[in-house]
Amino acid sequence: MSGTRAAVAASNDRASRPAAGAALGAGLKRLRSEAGGNRVTVVLGAQWGDEGKGKVVDLLATEADLVCRCQGGNNAGHTVVVDGKEYDFHLFPSGIINPKAVSFIGNGVVIHLPGLFEEAEKNEKKGLKDWEKRLIISDRAHLVFDFHQAVDGLQEVQRQVQEGKNIGTTKKGIGPTYSSKAARTGLRVCDLLSDFSEFSLRFKNLAHQYKSMFPSLEVDIEGQLKKLKGYAETIRPLVQDGVYFMYEALHGPPKKILVEGANAALLDIDFGTYPFVTSSNCTVGGVCTGLGIPPQYIGEVYGVVKAYTTRVGIGAFPTEQINEIGDLLQSRGHEWGVTTGRKRRCGWLDLVILRYAHMINGFTALALTKLDILDVLDEIKIGVAYRLDGKRIPYFPANQEILQKVEVEYETMPGWKADTTSARKWEDLPSKAQNYIRFVENHVGVSVKWVGVGKSRESMIQLF
Repeated sequence: MSGTRAAVAASNDRASRPAAGAALGAGLKRLRSEAGGNRVTVVLGAQWGDEGKGKVVDLLATEADLVCRCQGGNNAGHTVVVDGKEYDFHLFPSGIINPKAVSFIGNGVVIHLPGLFEEAEKNEKKGLKDWEKRLIISDRAHLVFDFHQAVDGLQEVQRQVQEGKNIGTTKKGIGPTYSSKAARTGLRVCDLLSDFSEFSLRFKNLAHQYKSMFPSLEVDIEGQLKKLKGYAETIRPLVQDGVYFMYEALHGPPKKILVEGANAALLDIDFGTYPFVTSSNCTVGGVCTGLGIPPQYIGEVYGVVKAYTTRVGIGAFPTEQINEIGDLLQSRGHEWGVTTGRKRRCGWLDLVILRYAHMINGFTALALTKLDILDVLDEIKIGVAYRLDGKRIPYFPANQEILQKVEVEYETMPGWKADTTSARKWEDLPSKAQNYIRFVENHVGVSVKWVGVGKSRESMIQLF
């Protein structure tokens, strides 16, 4: 390049820089402006589920404009007590009780349509009104079919025969549906509402695929398709493009947006006690993928933890008490599964699990529920560390066989031996109960924002 041409090129380059810089500056300004939208508040289980998330969500949902479910299906069970009435939710976000809030079922949720309408009917009888006016369903959510549920049961039988143990699923078809989703043979809400002849063809192919794997499986293909066609017209008014819906919610007028996690950290498909886990990501990452929102819109992340530990089904449970303490916790806590009716295994609070859940989720505060169940105990133990071959380990073991071998190191605290169910503020709690709560905070490094001392909405003490 000659000197003259090089000088001209350099001059042109300099001339173009201010324009490029201005465009970049405008772009960054726009991005900053967009990132200043509404944040979502997330409520997640910090143990093996059944921590009382529904109660915390219900408390927050009274002021929310939008309440979302981002993963799982009707294998989840949330009980909410309002004005003496007990509502059980499995697919519906618990916020559906709030007549001023919109409830959203995101793309990460798998939906069994018969189960959805059965749930609506049961709760209508208890007083739930006009739910269809405030429920929105993502068009990208996958559908659970009756044969998915049948296959779920057959797989459990197969595991029992082959391995002598099963996973302990709810048999709601959740695992097989997520398997179909990952295998790219699943069907979504948008498919049901589009060309029904194409949907029918894909439905038949999927049914035949399962029938070839499970010869004893019986599927009334035409009967199910007829029902699905009816459901399509019933849900059509409720369905929207979920990504656009959430984008508008985040970038529109100021809104309080709440995300209700189903299941819990130790049941997460990646981070839980595999293989005794659920089939979705029920940690904070599932909020982004299950709703289609960028991570910078995650605001507060509340972890819900029982004042002791419970688990449904089989799998390692280091602090389990197979003795009179476990029996006492089970009976006082009415520890039966909302979805399955199964008896929950019970044990002392495990802070190793809680710290592990915090590592993954980054809790900004905790809700400690069912403190009142411990009211009658003379002394209370808390698991603070695991030992493997006599040495403390700083991590939570991934392998089930190793987890079965750990020894739990406990701290023992005196019980408060007093009724806490009438407490409505921090000062009402016995000093020994306060010490128990502060001990949890100090060991996990997260403040406790709520303490639950009963079933009702009023029984949640807010500390700050």
